Amino acid sequence: MHYPEPISKLIDSFMKLPGIGPKTAQRLAFYVLNMKEDDVVDFSKSLMQVKRELTFCSVCGHITDVDPCYICEDKNRDRSTICVVQDTKDVIAMEKMREYNGLYHVLQGAISPMDGIGPEDINIPSLLERLKDEEVNELILATNPNIEGESTAMYLTRLIKPIGIKTTRLAHGLPIGGDLEYADEVTLSKAIEYRTEI
Repeated sequence: MHYPEPISKLIDSFMKLPGIGPKTAQRLAFYVLNMKEDDVVDFSKSLMQVKRELTFCSVCGHITDVDPCYICEDKNRDRSTICVVQDTKDVIAMEKMREYNGLYHVLQGAISPMDGIGPEDINIPSLLERLKDEEVNELILATNPNIEGESTAMYLTRLIKPIGIKTTRLAHGLPIGGDLEYADEVTLSKAIEYRTEI
């Protein structure tokens, strides 16, 4: 179907977003067409503000509108622990939990040779600089439990263990409320490996 150029461009723009296929892009484009002009202007301003006003914290790599970010600036946080995550969304997930009170380091990705991403392509050098700070005595590796995340965690462990900093990994296994019969072999194997005494 041929659409007028402005709507066609909008559909193409929406399709550049992850998880948005042609039908969803069409639905979104026509939704925007029916929005009030003020709402469209606010929406476009929000998009521009995200690109112009947000940056990555020079200390931890978390997304922020002030540098350093509010977490790095917070003097009440435990400065002896750094939780290493792959993405800024992981920081937000950890913060929602309200159980962790240490600092973070965002790698902005994971080692993935298949995608041409090596250790030099993610935020590892600045992590090593931070570890020279004598206050840090534990590094929690909270990378994703997939091949890339595991490779990244193993690489970091090999780099950091010789420095003498305690390196831990988030436990993996069965989710709360999950049934054994529906768990895959890898999940069950991790659950057995990381079992704890009660």
